[in-house]
Formats: sequence, structure tokens, C-alpha cells
Amino acid sequence: MSRADSTPTPILVVDDDGDIRAALEMLLQYEGFEVWTARDGREAVARYAREAGGGRRAAVVLSDLKMPGMDGMELLATLRAEPDPPPVIMISGHGDVSTAVEAMQNGAANFLEKPLDDNRVLVTIRKAIREQHLEEENTGLRRQLTDRWTIVGESTATSRLMRQIEQVALSEAAVLITGENGTGKEVVARNLHLLGPRAAGNFVTVNCAAIPHELIESELFGHEKGSFTGAHERRVGHFEAADRGTLFLDEIGDMPLDAQAKVLRALENHEITRVGDSRTIPVDIRVIAATNADLAEAVETKAFRRDLFYRLNVVPLHVPPLAERVEDIGPLARHFLDQIAERTGFSQRDLSGEALARLEGLDYPGNVRQLRNLLEGASVFADGPEVGLDDLEQILAAGPGAASPAAARSAAGADPFGAATFEEFKDASEAAFFRLKLDENEGNIKRTAERLGMQRSHLYKKLDRYDLRG
Repeated sequence: MSRADSTPTPILVVDDDGDIRAALEMLLQYEGFEVWTARDGREAVARYAREAGGGRRAAVVLSDLKMPGMDGMELLATLRAEPDPPPVIMISGHGDVSTAVEAMQNGAANFLEKPLDDNRVLVTIRKAIREQHLEEENTGLRRQLTDRWTIVGESTATSRLMRQIEQVALSEAAVLITGENGTGKEVVARNLHLLGPRAAGNFVTVNCAAIPHELIESELFGHEKGSFTGAHERRVGHFEAADRGTLFLDEIGDMPLDAQAKVLRALENHEITRVGDSRTIPVDIRVIAATNADLAEAVETKAFRRDLFYRLNVVPLHVPPLAERVEDIGPLARHFLDQIAERTGFSQRDLSGEALARLEGLDYPGNVRQLRNLLEGASVFADGPEVGLDDLEQILAAGPGAASPAAARSAAGADPFGAATFEEFKDASEAAFFRLKLDENEGNIKRTAERLGMQRSHLYKKLDRYDLRG
């Protein structure tokens, strides 16, 4: 930290040589750091614990290797056992370099060789602080992402699924996730990615049913500028974007047969070719696919390629419908209410016992998505510390379309005709309409599109716009 910073960053210097301690203390204090000193490992551990007990932690520990009593290696091992351990930089004599390298293998951030160079000391300390900050930021981001995609539930079925995910995540095997619409197949896929060795890489989702037939090859594999009308610039496809990460092929059962052949070839050869280019590009991906269709039956009717089915179905995972895990409704409801409060900025609300009992007695053709929408709608009515039975009944009495926020506002009296603008009127009306039709078809997007006379890709865009997919 520079001298211009208002709060000095603490550095713990550990060395049995008083001259070295004094020299480092003077150098670091001049540069704006707060310096704590110790003569050996035991004194350093005591000082670190005392400061930590007061809410302060050393940003970096600078320790000699050779010290009487507890030496640098023992100190390193002790500090590494602490929660959120600080980076430790070792100071080594000329003959101790091999030991310093061993220390780095055991978790030391770096080492400095005597005689110490002031500039080298400062550069090494600042690098360790910077890397520690980046690691803390990354840990925070991973925690936020993990919280968002947490699998919630206490049922036997959910516990079994979570154990399966933990086992499968560590492998590189392809996974086929099956289950009804709204059960949380993408949540399972995200957990497989986050818990696996590719967590630092990209997680790329491809909605196979939402991509227009004529664009699917470009979307998956990319294209070169000028390769077809409208290709004004080079485009990186989903396969390439997922390199060293995970490619999630959602609604894989709706992928056209000719595209299935190209996907199979890419997965088998671990390479793709952009549209309009002859060069092959290697890709290193893990593939996870999901479907609500019976792919085995689709194979028999020749609607899905048998070879691609076997390539994807290496490890099958099934997400059971919510009706088969009623014990999960309470935990899921509380989880969704927390999310709603966080997103809207309103106070967190509990769920009354009567409301929970009512939720546990409902049918859920729309599965977890339906539960979430019910709670979001009921939250519009709630004005106390909890969502009660009356709040829930207002949504249920208004019909399935009222499970969306737009429909909830309509049932409350602010119907579409009371909208302030024409755009608000259209949004409220469309959201309620599509929610109703989706629920009438038990969440089956393919059947909903057919009955509405719409292309599935168009329906998907509408559902995404109004956050109706879940």
C-alpha cells in the first residue's frame, strides 16, 4: 500500500536477526505499511492470533527460513491451517534455496534470497497482496454464483441427486439430464460445472430449440465474415466459446437431424470448422445435455440419432418432478422468498404455516417454476412480515395465469387497462397470456407452441422476455 493510502496495510516480519527486522521495518514503514515484528515462529503465531482476535489480519507474512524454535517451515504449516491464511514469503540464505522451493511447494507465495534487495522486497510483497485480493474477489464471485444455483431440498430424491452430482462432477464424462419442464435441469448442469475441474472455465448454454434451423450451424460453430448474407463480421460459435469449459445443450431433443450429425462429429473429433472456413479449430469441452423428451423413444422413431444418443448418455441423471418430492416445497419456498426480497429490495418475508400447508397440497404440472411464480405473485399482495394463506389464495383464485407478477398486479386491481402506457399494457397482457397457455399445457413448450401456431424459437423469446421459463 502506498504512503498516500489512509489505512496502512499490516505486514508481519519474522526473523531472528534483529538487524534484518529493523531494516525491513524501516523500509516498509517508509512505504506506508504497518509493520509487526517477531523473533521466531512461536512469537509470530502469537502476534498473528492476537491481532486476528481484534479483527485485523496480516496482509503478508515475511519469514526467515532458519530460526531457532519454530522455524519458517513450521510457521508456514501453522498459518496455512488458519481460515483464509495470509500469503507467506520466505527469506532464504544462499544455501537454503532448495528448502525455499520446497516451502513454495507447500504453499508459500514466494521467496527472497539474502542479501535482500529493497526493490525486490517491495515488488514481491505488492504482488502477493494483489494476488490475494484477486483470489478473494474470485472466491466471492464463485460464492455468489454458487448461491444462485444452489440445489435446495430435503427429500430423499433430492439428497440422492446431490450425491450423484458430486460424484459425476469430478469426471469428464458426458451427462444427459432428463426431467419434466421446470424441474431445474439447468441448475443441475450448473452444479456439475461449478463442482468440477472446469469451474474456472466458461459455462455456455445453448437452447437447441430456440435457434432457427438456418442459423444453427453458425450459432454452434461460428462463421467467417462474408460467409453468407448478413455475416458482416467473424462470429465465434458456442463450441469455441466453451473451450476449456462446459457446453450445456438444453432441449437437445429438439435439435434438427442434420445439426445432430455435425454436433456428433465435433464431439467425436474434438474440433469444429466455422461456416465459410476450411480450417479446423480444436476444442476442449465437457458436454452436458438436457431434455424433457424420451430420447430412447425418439431414437426408435428415427427422430434422434442413435449414435449421438449414446455419445451424450454416458452418465444419465434424472431430476424428479416436484410432485414426487413434496418435502422440498418448504425449503424451496423459503429460498424463493429470499431471492424475491433480494431482487426487489423489499424486506424478507417468511411463509405462514397455513400457506405452506396449502402449497404442499397443490399439484405442480409446472414443477419448481410454477412454485416460484406462485410465490412471486403472492408476494405482491403480502404487506406484513410473512406471505399468508390469503395472499396465496388470491393468486390461486385468479387462475394459473395469475402466477406471474403481471397477472398478480392485474388481480390486485391494476389490470392491463389501467396501465400508464401502451407498452405496459402490452407487456402485462402478453405475460399473463403466455403464462396461462404454458400452464394449460403443463409446461410443455413444444405443445404450447403448436397450439398457439407459433414457431418454438419465437415462443422461447417471449418466455425469456417475461422470465417465464425458470
